[in-house]
Parts: sequence; structure tokens; C-alpha cells
Amino acid sequence: MKKILAGAMVLSLLGASVATAQPGGQHRGWGHDYGSAGHHWNRGDRVGYNDWSSAQPVDYRQHHLRKPPRGYEWRQSNGQYILAAVATGVIASIILNAGH
Repeated sequence: MKKILAGAMVLSLLGASVATAQPGGQHRGWGHDYGSAGHHWNRGDRVGYNDWSSAQPVDYRQHHLRKPPRGYEWRQSNGQYILAAVATGVIASIILNAGH
């Protein structure tokens, strides 16, 4: 009986770890990597690491954007200016139709 119970517990733990490792799940501290194929971001989304590194850094002064708080940076992706936390990728602000 103890072996059956222990086996059931192991299977339930394995199922939980597989469920969290499914594609499309959030990466630690970064979020989804949507790719640059026309994704439009929303405030509160997490920019995936690959998307963040492929987005162009933006000089906020040159583009008349507000100064980012410490730890945040403006990036341009798919015609959007994205203000996100560098450490986590969480989007604080978005300006649509950048450069279009």
C-alpha cells in the first residue's frame, strides 16, 4: 500500500512539473517569446528574452519619450515603443505606431 501511495505521489509531482514546462509557458523572469511576426504587446505582458534582445534600443530623448525609471528601458518592436523592466521584461508602458 505504501508503494502504491508513494508511486501516486511521484506521478502527481511529475505531472505538475510537465504541466509547467509546456511550450508557451513563462520562462523564469522573462515571459513569452512571441517572435517579431507582428505581435502587439500589452501593458503587464512579459517580453521574452529573445524578443527583448531583437527589439531595437530607443533613445527616449530623441523620440520624445519620458525618461525611463531606473531599471527600465525603452525598446522598439513591431511599430511600438515598449517601456519594460530590464530584469524581468514586464511592460510598464506602450506607445503604438512608433515610426509608422
